[in-house]
Amino acid sequence: MRLFAAVLPPEDVARELATEVAELKKLPGADALRWTGRPGWHLTLAFYGEVDDDLVPDLSARLERAAHRTAPFRLALRGGGQFGHGRALWAGAEGDLATLRLLADRSEAAARKAGVPMGEHRRYKPHLTVARSRSAADVQPYVAALDAFTSRTWTVDELVLVRSNLPTSGVAGEQPRYEAVARRPLTGAS
Repeated sequence: MRLFAAVLPPEDVARELATEVAELKKLPGADALRWTGRPGWHLTLAFYGEVDDDLVPDLSARLERAAHRTAPFRLALRGGGQFGHGRALWAGAEGDLATLRLLADRSEAAARKAGVPMGEHRRYKPHLTVARSRSAADVQPYVAALDAFTSRTWTVDELVLVRSNLPTSGVAGEQPRYEAVARRPLTGAS
């Protein structure tokens, strides 16, 4: 299974971002970007890639412990940025980023302890990808437009283990499908 751990924005926050993205799509050159689908919007905590089926139960149990040790926290989508010279355009986050980073670190550690091969550890950068480009693109106008965007603040109260089903039809523009494999409540217990 192709898996990752994530925080999912609530429906009303996704709606707010969808309104902003609709405005971004009106900017010149927007048709050259591949816009991500609203059902797939998430803040990745840790990307696991292909995980052997027999490792999933242990990974899930370890993520449950990580969630159990993490208290609910406040978050909002705010601003934006890019990775890879415009290959990814994203909305950022504000709020209790320290706890979000802690949850990301715990999600990565859970995978390592479960035997999931993880690449080199990188400093966590909270982001929700809204568009991609196959080649370098000037996304500065989009980043500038996102600068004024701030969603309502919500309480993050769960960690979600998500399965990514990559497109297989070969149809241009087809999006990956995401399904929650496990939802683990944040409780903040010691």
